[in-house]
Amino acid sequence: MIDLPPPVIETRGLARAYPMGNTVVHALRDVDLTVVPGEFVALVGTSGSGKTTLLSLLGCLDVPSSGSYRLDGVEVAGLTADALAAVRNRRIGFVFQSFNLLEGLRADENVALPLRYAGVPRAERLARAQKLLARVGLGDRAHHRPDELSGGQRQRVAVARALIADPALILADEPTGNLDQASGAAILELFQQLHRDGRTVVLVTHDERVAASAGRRIRMEDGRVVSDDRVRPEVAGGGSRTGD
Repeated sequence: MIDLPPPVIETRGLARAYPMGNTVVHALRDVDLTVVPGEFVALVGTSGSGKTTLLSLLGCLDVPSSGSYRLDGVEVAGLTADALAAVRNRRIGFVFQSFNLLEGLRADENVALPLRYAGVPRAERLARAQKLLARVGLGDRAHHRPDELSGGQRQRVAVARALIADPALILADEPTGNLDQASGAAILELFQQLHRDGRTVVLVTHDERVAASAGRRIRMEDGRVVSDDRVRPEVAGGGSRTGD
């Protein structure tokens, strides 16, 4: 029997319901999930299946209606608001479909934002941001603002921002949803490299081609997990970065 490391994510009976008028919408129903360090997990399902709701709970962006969520062995429900903010800023890296970049800031300033909130001096945080931008292939775009970048370049800025605090857990919500095929393949290749570097990646997608890049695929329907399969991941787009 293989001994697995302690889970980075562990949920039991996790549920989320929202009142809508005179009814209650059950967005998530009794989800039991365990993710160990270093896994690359794709949450797959159609719109309304509960995958984004689950990701929001895992990222401490929302609170469950019932059930338990332990992050690195710590029960999230027992954390104060300040402790939750610290978890979001330092232990989890977020990548969103819409990039969520501040238009008035340069690429390096956007990447450095989490360090600004953590009180790191400006010169140090910008130096670290510029090193990360070089790592994602944007070393020559550090002083460009978002409106001067392509969609694929903006998503790389968002990935660099997610990495700036050196989190072990990366959560991504449809990170290729607004990209063309070539740019999307380049972003998936970047996520695969993060996984090879030992980071835990949980990625939400409705696209089976995107899910194929992960080694574990969890399918959701009507707020529930209906399948959980470990498979051999496919290499994204043959590693091409054309058109980005």
